[in-house]
Amino acid sequence: MTPSAPTPAYRRLSVEERRSQLLDSALSLFAHRAPEEVSLDDVAEAAGVSRPLVYRYFPGGKQQLYEAALRSAADELRLCFDEPRQGPLLPRLSRALDRYLAFVDQHDAGFSALLQGGSVVETSRTTAIVDGVRRAAAEHILSHLGVSDPGPRLRMTVRMWITAVEAASLIWLDENKEPPVDELRDWLVEQFVAVLTVTARRDPQTEALVRAVLGADD
Repeated sequence: MTPSAPTPAYRRLSVEERRSQLLDSALSLFAHRAPEEVSLDDVAEAAGVSRPLVYRYFPGGKQQLYEAALRSAADELRLCFDEPRQGPLLPRLSRALDRYLAFVDQHDAGFSALLQGGSVVETSRTTAIVDGVRRAAAEHILSHLGVSDPGPRLRMTVRMWITAVEAASLIWLDENKEPPVDELRDWLVEQFVAVLTVTARRDPQTEALVRAVLGADD
């Protein structure tokens, strides 16, 4: 009689490891299905645990889990534009976009879930989480530009560009990650220069910024 293979030893996960596992499973599900169509049983099955265990970590149910999943993705995205303020601006922006697009590439489930809108589980809190990422990115970019008191046109220009980056990233995922990521990054940097240049025609603050900051990158 052939002896059976030994059963792998069960490894008990720490609180943080288990919570991270549940969040990863939830993000994957929320990215591919509308949040209202995902049940706690689905999350439990995807994570390989029981429904009561999910409730133990998220006693507020699916809404609490959904918001926690959004915060998990948001925390990572906020760090993408946290580039040291050293060297020319455009290479700095390229490095920040490299991190942002790497997150999109490697965690497309989390990225899609973060930006998913129109759900019945969407609340003022979930909207604030998403908007917080955009505001943090804008603050980082304005800091890279050396601007502490942006006027409305400059502030609007930066926020519009961030929205364009989000949209391009989602479309890039839908297009099977074409064009190549390096080409997408360079294109987005060129768009940033383009929108600042257009705004500079109407706004003295942006005009001075283009001359002083972007001119140094030529």
